[in-house]
Amino acid sequence: MADAEMEVDPPVQDWAADVPAVDEPVAIKSGKDMAKTQQGAVAVRSIEGWIVLVTNVHEEATEEDITERFSEYGDIQNLSMNLDRRTGYVKGYALIEYNTLNEAREAIASTNSTKLLDQTIYTDFAFVRPPPQHNPLHGGRGRGGAAGGRRQRSRSPGVAVGGVNEETKEEEAIAPRTLGE
Repeated sequence: MADAEMEVDPPVQDWAADVPAVDEPVAIKSGKDMAKTQQGAVAVRSIEGWIVLVTNVHEEATEEDITERFSEYGDIQNLSMNLDRRTGYVKGYALIEYNTLNEAREAIASTNSTKLLDQTIYTDFAFVRPPPQHNPLHGGRGRGGAAGGRRQRSRSPGVAVGGVNEETKEEEAIAPRTLGE
């Protein structure tokens, strides 16, 4: 297993300039050259490949319809269309797996807001890591940072170690007890 060489995708390029414009940009180049979704989240590769989520798929669409539309952008590794058990129709979405990021990007850019069986479909990356959210209460610390950089403590009225709680006077806490008290 350690001797096997892994196939690694090349670094992300600025591809937004090369694709035709749509209502909303599918991905834009950030400072770190990451592929981003329409909502600004960073696209993440699944274990197998890059998964494209197709939404608003017509209920009577078939695997052949989807394959015919999306195979021109790259070799489809896997196609999943969930069906409604009761009706047998497509639930309205499909997942398409491509081997490379460039194939997935081209498919998203070329098919987003286009028609399939007279119904507008929308495409985007299926797996994303949401953008970090700045929260001023976290005091600029990393994950798990306390509010304002201060440590927060429980205010529960329960008994603490040694039988000391909030009502215990300092003298009682310091003075040793004997067994008869």
